[in-house]
Amino acid sequence: MTALLFAAVAGTLVICLLAIGWLTTQRIHDQAQQEALGIARTVASIPEVRELVTEQAGEDVLDARALVIGPLQSSLEEIRQRTGALFVIATEDRGLRLAHPNPDLIGQRVSTDPVALSGVEDTSAERGTLGESLRAKVPVWSPDGYRVVGEISVGVSVAAVAGDVRQAAASVAVVGLGGLVLAAVSSVYLQRRLRRLTLGLEPEEIAASARDQAAVLYGVQDGVIGVSPEGVITVRNKAARLLLGLPHRADRDDVVGRRYDEAGLPLTLTGAVAAALDSATSSTGLRLSVVESSMIASVVPVRRGEVDLGAVVMLRDTTAVEALGSRLDAVETMASALRAQRHEFANRLHALSGLLSAGHLEEAREFLQHVIDSGPIRDPVPGIDAVQDTFLRAFIGAKGVQAHELGVEVRVGAETSFWQTVVDPQDATAVLGNLLDNAVRAALERQAPGGDTVIGHPADPSGRPWVEVDLLGDGDTLHLAVADSGGGVPAGLDIFAAGTTTRDAGEHEAHGHGMGLSLARRLARQRGGDVWLAEPGTTDGTGALFCARLPGVLAVSEPSLGRATPKEAHR
Repeated sequence: MTALLFAAVAGTLVICLLAIGWLTTQRIHDQAQQEALGIARTVASIPEVRELVTEQAGEDVLDARALVIGPLQSSLEEIRQRTGALFVIATEDRGLRLAHPNPDLIGQRVSTDPVALSGVEDTSAERGTLGESLRAKVPVWSPDGYRVVGEISVGVSVAAVAGDVRQAAASVAVVGLGGLVLAAVSSVYLQRRLRRLTLGLEPEEIAASARDQAAVLYGVQDGVIGVSPEGVITVRNKAARLLLGLPHRADRDDVVGRRYDEAGLPLTLTGAVAAALDSATSSTGLRLSVVESSMIASVVPVRRGEVDLGAVVMLRDTTAVEALGSRLDAVETMASALRAQRHEFANRLHALSGLLSAGHLEEAREFLQHVIDSGPIRDPVPGIDAVQDTFLRAFIGAKGVQAHELGVEVRVGAETSFWQTVVDPQDATAVLGNLLDNAVRAALERQAPGGDTVIGHPADPSGRPWVEVDLLGDGDTLHLAVADSGGGVPAGLDIFAAGTTTRDAGEHEAHGHGMGLSLARRLARQRGGDVWLAEPGTTDGTGALFCARLPGVLAVSEPSLGRATPKEAHR
């Protein structure tokens, strides 16, 4: 790259020097011609010269001997020597020489065109009897000024002009050589500076690096932010903008070009960037929640050799992973419920098989009728008969079993009459499961005014904590309401912010122990629905009420007139 740069500078300098040399040569030639023209004009205007030329112009035959020793020859020769001209020649109106540096040529016709005899001045470069010269020809007018009686021709030797040109060329060459030396030094300095700025990369490598950077930045789903060693954000991709809710690139408030601590980044992230820039400390596994997204951030200092390049912030969206985890929890709950039912029915079938094997047909018939009349042994969710969707009913039942083991009663509200079919059980169970889990925790553990944990709840006659869920189908939209007997939500608490909890610490935090409510709201809003706190509750016995709206999770159909009653459907 240095050789190419030096060649470009040297080539430009040579072209400039050639142009300067040509212009200098032209200027010297023009000056020589103007000098000759000035001498010729001066000589032609001398009264004595005009009178002598006019006198000779009136002679039919010239006396060359007399002219050689005459006053005109001596005067013009003196002027030639004084001015340094190659020649100063005078002719009469027929073009015959009246004075010449070579006396042998006096009286003879001039060898070049006597153009000045027509009354005009002329400058030219011609070869005459004295060689190549730059000459000027001026007409000589009679003393009365009415007619041209001859001409004065003054020439400057081309050799003398060439000497001036060589001298000027030498000066230009010296300047050019100095310029080349300066260009070489500048090229070396610039090459070293470019290598330092480009980290030793060649132009082709820089172009490839730019293409790779664009591919990496905009080809990955993770957010990436680059911060210079001075703390200025130099680049960020679209994923980072969406995850952090940053302004668009076209907006005036775009973070690119601003300091990281003035760009509105989360405090956890700015602290990690400061540590990376100040002490080259890496930070990994930083959990962030911004707007509707949860993410894990990493901040890594970057160096290339001994050069500090700043820091890189990487953001990975964990919303989808958390949603998948919630769905897996729902599946696990269903699996546990199915295993319990399988065990329950297996025991009954074993008993029935024993009666049949022993030949006690009547006892077997009575036992089977008792099973049909009583239904499942375990049915810890009062009012669940109002939920006719098989999947949702089994899910609520499984949650009821889990809550029952913890000492919390889960029940379906008396106003529930849900006959629709759930076509997207994943989101429905994920949202309902998170609401139920948080309600069970709130009901199980609530804080007394003194700060002690109170088990049980006076709002229920049995003294047991409870959770009540109501379901309503409207077209393809599922409406949910989950109430509990917990201590309510404190005023001013953003319960849906990721990581928000109503407890300072502990394994079982109430209402939003970390991610449950935030995740439920994100899942609902992704479908165009929502989750909100309808009633915050109070600490004197009235728990919180959460509501949810989930569009597109139900099959759109009309209830048939012959649909069985809840009890008949159960039987």
